[in-house]
Amino acid sequence: MILINLVSLVFQTYFLMLFARILSSWIPELHQYRMMQFIAFYTDPYLNFFRRFIPPLGMIDISPIFAFMALSFMEYFLKIVISNLPF
Repeated sequence: MILINLVSLVFQTYFLMLFARILSSWIPELHQYRMMQFIAFYTDPYLNFFRRFIPPLGMIDISPIFAFMALSFMEYFLKIVISNLPF
């Protein structure tokens, strides 16, 4: 149970970081702050993976939608695996 809670905490933290990164892309002035640089450092590689395969629709980048869906699936799958462990 503790392990599942830890997994949830890690994934929710990363969800929030992704959300902050996406919002910060609309406000370029935020990129000068260390916190946003920290968030970009850890979220951009993940987002760039999806950006390689999913082109923007006009001016709208829809790759974060798929990034969130993949992250949700990973969390769900990992929780199932952990809950079926024999301890």
